[in-house]
Amino acid sequence: MRKAMKLGFIVNPIAGMGGKVGLKGTDNVLKEAISRGAQLIAPARAKEFLRKLEENSTDTNISIDILTCPDIMGENEAKATGLAFQVLPMNTRKETSAEDTKEAVRLLALARVDLIVFVGGDGTAKDIFDAMTDLQATPVLGVPSGVKMYSSIFAVSPSDAAEVVSAFAQNQTEIEELEIMDADENAIRKDTFSVKLYGFLKGPFLPAYVQGSKQISPETVDEKDNQTAIARFIIEETPPEATLILGPGTTVKRLAELLQVNKTLLGVDIYRKGRVNLDVDEKKILEEVKDWHNTWIVVSPTGHQGILFGRGNQQISSRIIKNVGKERIIIAATKSKLQNIQENTLRVDTGDAEADSMIRGHIKVVTDYREWRLVQVH
Repeated sequence: MRKAMKLGFIVNPIAGMGGKVGLKGTDNVLKEAISRGAQLIAPARAKEFLRKLEENSTDTNISIDILTCPDIMGENEAKATGLAFQVLPMNTRKETSAEDTKEAVRLLALARVDLIVFVGGDGTAKDIFDAMTDLQATPVLGVPSGVKMYSSIFAVSPSDAAEVVSAFAQNQTEIEELEIMDADENAIRKDTFSVKLYGFLKGPFLPAYVQGSKQISPETVDEKDNQTAIARFIIEETPPEATLILGPGTTVKRLAELLQVNKTLLGVDIYRKGRVNLDVDEKKILEEVKDWHNTWIVVSPTGHQGILFGRGNQQISSRIIKNVGKERIIIAATKSKLQNIQENTLRVDTGDAEADSMIRGHIKVVTDYREWRLVQVH
């Protein structure tokens, strides 16, 4: 058993700010996100990870020494815990950049840390990949704080990331080549799915705790027929006067087509009585919904990851989820999608422990016309 570990820790403070405000990312749109009322997400995610790690290190008698970045890139969060930490000799500006992340990676590699943990999204993962091209291949793990996170380098949640680090420190994880994906946020904002493989980074893998990559829904006749059957059943099961909050994805888009309205493929929309508000953010949903007791959320889990909330649909915030209630959350998944979900378990990562706890347990998933399956939510 490894009794001591040297952990490199990097926080991208602006990661995920574009989610609730409907920008589908933060790259190149930070000022617009702030103008829409976006709040910092990453610091709270970083603290959740560190506090769980501190708890685990006490329980397992593991000594973890943290080497982190100044100020808002890790130091501030480390100060909120009882973990031992040192600060890298680097300068950070008020508005951090990709170059700050890359410089931190270079310094951590030179310091020969055992593992680099970063708090961010796919853009941060790409920056770390770029910085490590000519460096020793130190294992990397992502704490999810972005909007989409298609890369398989991420743990499912900050708490899960702490479990992976604890297992790594005890030599209980495998080291695998994990995908780094390049998502074109400009295309995604125009409702075009544009994601390609960028490269691979070595990282600790622990089944059910590391998310795996997103799978694209197959474009087969059987798949489309299955989506149509699911959509027909949902229409029959929801009151005609109901308000529907429609999440992203092809299965939910098929529902909109049967309702004879437009639907954004990658956004969140509101449907009521034959009318639709397209590509709404959290604020718009809270403004438009008048009767929460007659409102349903319809979402489809993210591909292989099986994540219901917290990946690409942050507009449906924990506040909205709690307003609607678990009994009026409709999960739609074709049989092929459900079969391919990792560990046959769905997951939630809203950033709100109360909302996550409300959804956990078993939930009904519509898989065909008049067909449900009861699935575990982790």
